[in-house]
Amino acid sequence: MAEVKLAAETRTDFGKGAARRIRREDKVPGVIYGHGADPKHVTLDGHALMMALKTPNVLLRLQLGGKGGELVIPKEVQRDPLKGFLVHADFLAVKKGEKVTVEVPVHTEGELAPGGNLLEHMLNALPVEAEATHIPEGLTVSIEGLEAGHTVRAGDVPLPRGTSLAVDESTAVLQVVAAQTEAPTEEEEAEEKEGEAPAEAAAAEAAAPAEES
Repeated sequence: MAEVKLAAETRTDFGKGAARRIRREDKVPGVIYGHGADPKHVTLDGHALMMALKTPNVLLRLQLGGKGGELVIPKEVQRDPLKGFLVHADFLAVKKGEKVTVEVPVHTEGELAPGGNLLEHMLNALPVEAEATHIPEGLTVSIEGLEAGHTVRAGDVPLPRGTSLAVDESTAVLQVVAAQTEAPTEEEEAEEKEGEAPAEAAAAEAAAPAEES
């Protein structure tokens, strides 16, 4: 995974008021954690960070004060629930060769067996352990020809070299279920009952004993 370089500034103002001032400047407050060091409070350009975060678990090199930079991965990102812009970001400091546990998106390829089957995602992302500078952007599993009742488990998902599961192999990731037939509408039920009524009357008439002449 390639590094994405972002300029960052150390911040000393804290609290909601300071955070609002930072956002008015189209910037985002953030905190860097890790390696037993004291948290570092930083400010980043909002647009640049949003573009970088389009890549899951992106490896960032935050350049503080023009120095060489610090390697981090996004740990938690908060967004405005209505407008979607970035509100705050937490980063985990990492080093080359260091193992980290992250959630990697699961993608599918292929088509299910014919018959109107549906695919349910039990997990949209799979927890794995990987080297900090080689985190996979996504994991791909084939669903070609799978039929209803089939379950894809964590142990079935192919992993890149150097990546291992951080969950039990039996954990369900995908499940194929049969499509449910649609329930009849009220009009269809009424029509069905109307059709049944004459048939029931005819059957009753046929079963009744004939009158003696």
